[in-house]
Amino acid sequence: MSPARTAFVTGAARGLARGIVIDLARSGYRVAFTYRDGGTSPDETLAAVKAAGAPAPLAIAADHARPGETERSLRAAADAFGTIDAYVHAVGPIVVKTFADSTLDDFRKMVAGNFESAVEGAFAVLPGMRERGHGRLVFFGMNGSQVTLPSERMSLYGGAKAAVVAFARTLALEEAARGITVNVVEPGDIRNKTADRAQAREIPSANPTGHAGSWEDIAYAVKFLLAPEAGFINGQTLAVNGGLVAAHE
Repeated sequence: MSPARTAFVTGAARGLARGIVIDLARSGYRVAFTYRDGGTSPDETLAAVKAAGAPAPLAIAADHARPGETERSLRAAADAFGTIDAYVHAVGPIVVKTFADSTLDDFRKMVAGNFESAVEGAFAVLPGMRERGHGRLVFFGMNGSQVTLPSERMSLYGGAKAAVVAFARTLALEEAARGITVNVVEPGDIRNKTADRAQAREIPSANPTGHAGSWEDIAYAVKFLLAPEAGFINGQTLAVNGGLVAAHE
């Protein structure tokens, strides 16, 4: 069994993170994922994994915008599995407003839900990875975060995601000698987050491929970065966008 076989994925009751959980479970990973209590139920993710013929993942209620919740949920997963070998921080609330229409509360939500939760998760998961001499962390930006590509009505969200990318790439330098990699996935032009690859090919898009991307494309990128063979891929931002160069969520 490869060393990275226990994965923790945040915010996977729906969207792209749900697809990541399905794909990792189907590929042999033991998976824990979080969902927000009072938000989208985890039942559809659990049912989709079951339908794929994979072992049921562990669903943990957590609100990552609240301090301490990311750490608590990771601790619960570690208690259940013994170790967390791969940490995929896919959760991230979004506000689409001009800055003139935004508030300080919007700013605090963007920082807490996207950046602060990512940092808190790293604090929680890295000590065990350092002790074992192996670990994989994957964070999520938005298309263009690595070069701070501006996008109208996304000043707060884009700023928070750019902070995630800068944090992740610096963390990669500090942790590399311990056998830990830290990388970022930037999804772009995923028009329908439940569409598989075949369905997405039927959705026209202005990116160079001419069609939209799918959850399968994102899940493949994450699984690639988690693989034992990816140990020399570190501090990278992998844009999964069909070649799109414009900012896009």
